[in-house]
Amino acid sequence: MTKSALQIARAAYQPKLPKALKGAVKVKEGEPTQSVADQEAIKALFPNTYGMPLIQFVEGEAVAMPAINVGVILSGGQAPGGHNVISGLFDGIKTLNKDSKLYGFILGPGGLVDHNYIELTSDIIDEYRNTGGFDIIGSGRTKLEKQEQFDKGLEIIKELGIKALVIIGGDDSNTNACVLAEYYAAKNCGVQVIGCPKTIDGDLKNEMIETSFGFDTACKTYSEVIGNIQRDCNSARKYWHFIKLMGRSASHIALECALQVQPNVCIVSEEVEAKNMSLDDVVTYIAQVVADRAAQGNNFGTVLIPEGLIEFIPAMKRLIAELNDFLAANAAEFALIKKSHQREYIISKLSKENSDIYASLPEGVARQLTLDRDPHGNVQVSLIETEKLLSDMVAVKLAQWKEEGKYVGKFAAQHHFFGYEGRCAAPSNFDADYCYSLGYTASMLIANGKTGYMSSVRNTTAPAEEWIAGGVPITMMMNMERRHGEMKPVIQKALVKLDGAPFKTFAAQRDRWAIETDYVYPGPIQYFGPTEVCDQATKTLQLEQGK
Repeated sequence: MTKSALQIARAAYQPKLPKALKGAVKVKEGEPTQSVADQEAIKALFPNTYGMPLIQFVEGEAVAMPAINVGVILSGGQAPGGHNVISGLFDGIKTLNKDSKLYGFILGPGGLVDHNYIELTSDIIDEYRNTGGFDIIGSGRTKLEKQEQFDKGLEIIKELGIKALVIIGGDDSNTNACVLAEYYAAKNCGVQVIGCPKTIDGDLKNEMIETSFGFDTACKTYSEVIGNIQRDCNSARKYWHFIKLMGRSASHIALECALQVQPNVCIVSEEVEAKNMSLDDVVTYIAQVVADRAAQGNNFGTVLIPEGLIEFIPAMKRLIAELNDFLAANAAEFALIKKSHQREYIISKLSKENSDIYASLPEGVARQLTLDRDPHGNVQVSLIETEKLLSDMVAVKLAQWKEEGKYVGKFAAQHHFFGYEGRCAAPSNFDADYCYSLGYTASMLIANGKTGYMSSVRNTTAPAEEWIAGGVPITMMMNMERRHGEMKPVIQKALVKLDGAPFKTFAAQRDRWAIETDYVYPGPIQYFGPTEVCDQATKTLQLEQGK
């Protein structure tokens, strides 16, 4: 396999560990916990894994440990650092006993059900240290929710003598991990399940999980490219660049990138929802910034847009909710209707308010709302080209203002969507260290007999030495939400807090950024170079922790 100079150099990087994990550890237990909401419902669903205490690892006495076999699954979308979670887990179980074994299930949770696995040896692990991607074993989106899946998985777990399973994933995957932990505990199978917090979107966080892994690297990668575009934008001075960024359920990526690059406009979905803005309100806001800059002779600029924006516009959210329910209930009938008649069919079946909004949407967007569903039966919001939708509507509004004499500039748009570009980037120093620590922490949770916990590493704006490693019961993060028309337990998503330091810092400066060309060009800041350039935590973390 040919390697780039960077890969060879990065292979030699030794991730840093919290001081408490460097020798033998013991468990310090905190208070019993309860779920963030719907306590009775969650407790009833998870009687064996509810109410467990928070855990912190502190230095302990060395004890001889028997060899353990552990399974690992990469679940859901890729995020930089997944390979280091696996390396940390591998090194951790080998430190406990050199005869311990690690099995990787191929292509996600489906690999467990289909008995598709590989033993991960030191030769394989060493090829993947400090690299991006999930290609060591691949990832998948199979949902583990049926009893036959659990039982099928249990067969291979018993056959391989696996004592614990580590599921590396986002909120849905960790909800699966919790369901699995509860099932194995209820049946007394002797199989532990531990989760690790992954998602570049940054929406899996709380007091115990300060950030999900991959967020740091993805934002640094996107910010570098947005900075490059802003340089180009300020050089040619003739285009407005509409840049859509990952973040379906929350705007953490758009906000972090805005803090790093200082664009002219950044829309934050949570604010749009809180202010009950319509699609027209968002369009008017952008058009006004374009017009104000044009009045100064600046017919160029940058607009950052979170991919999930459409779902946060309250009127659009109500439309999508009714569409989701209607199409779930009438899927068979809808499938029989000719493509050319589907739009009229939908318009005739929706409530008046939603029917009007649906009818007002451009044909392409309306089609995307009804046709393409994800495996959970929801609208595939990422397929809606929000950046084009907004720039088209802005162009229409500016043309109208030009006729009324309110606008004197030229408007030409370029469109970008940064998604896949950041999901498998080589992990930053922060993510390389953080992920390695998460994996190592998972091995200690296993050694201490824990199940239904998520690996937790805190105090992350301090040097890695001072990080606090431990575990948080997954049930503590759960609430009940409607999925597929029924209430299901899921990990509560963390949205951008409008009263939080990151948003307030952005809000205090955006009016100046809108009118002035005050771009920042971060450049490639993932690793090589002076510490003050390469070892910074995200602006979000620094602001949240008052650093």
